[in-house]
Amino acid sequence: MSFLTPKSSTAPSREAGKIWRAGTLVYSMGALAILFFWLLWGDFAWQLKERAVLPVAQLMLRNMSASDFVVGILIGSFPAAIGMILGPIISVRSDRHRGRWGRRIPFLILSTPIAALSMILLGLAPSLGKALHEGLGVSSPGIVATNLMVFSGIWAVFEIASIVSNSVFGGLINDTVPQEVMGRFFGLFRIVSLVAGILFNYSIMGHAESHYVEIMLIIGLVYGGGFVMMCLRVKEGEYPAPSAGAKGMHPVKEIKTYVHECYGHNYYLWLFGGYSLAVLASSPVNSFSVFYAKSVGMSMDTYGKCLALTYAISLLISYPLGSLADRFHPLRLGIGATLIYGATMLLGGFFAGSPHLFAVTFILHGIMAGAFFTTTASLGQRLFPRAKFAQFASAMGIITGVGFLVLPPLLGAALDLSGHLYRLTFLFAGVLGLAGAACLWIAHGKFMKLGGPQNYAAPESASVGPNC
Repeated sequence: MSFLTPKSSTAPSREAGKIWRAGTLVYSMGALAILFFWLLWGDFAWQLKERAVLPVAQLMLRNMSASDFVVGILIGSFPAAIGMILGPIISVRSDRHRGRWGRRIPFLILSTPIAALSMILLGLAPSLGKALHEGLGVSSPGIVATNLMVFSGIWAVFEIASIVSNSVFGGLINDTVPQEVMGRFFGLFRIVSLVAGILFNYSIMGHAESHYVEIMLIIGLVYGGGFVMMCLRVKEGEYPAPSAGAKGMHPVKEIKTYVHECYGHNYYLWLFGGYSLAVLASSPVNSFSVFYAKSVGMSMDTYGKCLALTYAISLLISYPLGSLADRFHPLRLGIGATLIYGATMLLGGFFAGSPHLFAVTFILHGIMAGAFFTTTASLGQRLFPRAKFAQFASAMGIITGVGFLVLPPLLGAALDLSGHLYRLTFLFAGVLGLAGAACLWIAHGKFMKLGGPQNYAAPESASVGPNC
């Protein structure tokens, strides 16, 4: 049972002092604090999973003798391909769902246990791969192949469950957090994320190669229990009925409507493209940073401490950045952060060939990429049509997904051909960052024509033409 009780947004509040509204939900200061607590608790569990799984999976794949190309496919392209297909379906279904538990929580509470269990099984993948190899006997394709087969199968289940949660978690925040405090909330959100990163990288990352089974077990249990607890404590409000004719629409017509609504304005195309390029900019470094560190002679303990330092610095600036996003708008701050990130990464690509210079550039990468994600965390809530938030978020996710589908294996192949010259990851990041800043600047010009920070109204297909 939740502490948060939805009230009619038109009814006078009986609470003393200031009130905040999100749809039919009305909060006093105390109720808003409780909402923040439970959402941030769920985010801590979520972020611990996000911070742990990728680097541990990278190390496991390297121990399984996977090439950079295979790592790029499994870590980057496969999740992107699944997300491009599944994300829009789940997002639209969530926007239209009406039930006693709300329209977001049913999807979250069903997918969370599956993701948690698959995390635990990922830690056991090498043992299961060995058992499969021995069970097949002379028919086995080899221990490397069976290990990768088992890992890939479990990874697929994990990614599918994670994509379902990813598709609607942002929608839950959009539906329950008042818009006027959205930037500050995401500043706190970022702080919780960084605390999870500091805990993992400072205390655990150095043991990831030898204790991955225990790490995956503990993180899986913490994530499963923490996220389900959040789902049981946060209360959604009431939603207007879906638009007439949405239910039971022919699939082909539904796809056409989706494409027309989400991609029918070049304003949204510039916004989606710029944001996606900015997100993709950090992917080359994130996907291969563990291997880069090893290539310059850095230990995993030192690598983990570099990440912990990055998160500590980012933690100090997260809430101020969130407050600035509320004041000056997330789009404007995002452009600045991406521009600085791109220029910094280009310099690193030319000079970061020693452990010291790698550490400096890697820390700057984390700080500036984090600044972008913190300042733009409320971008969708500020710019997308509120009633179809998850749908438009998924449409932007498709554009990002296309990039993730192509970039990781392309970069992995380039690294294999170059003899594992990992400085290329910084160069790729710099070019993508600068391109993203340019696209977002064009989107900002169109945003101003639509009313700017004070009078903006999200364009709808019927009222604003594609050349807005």
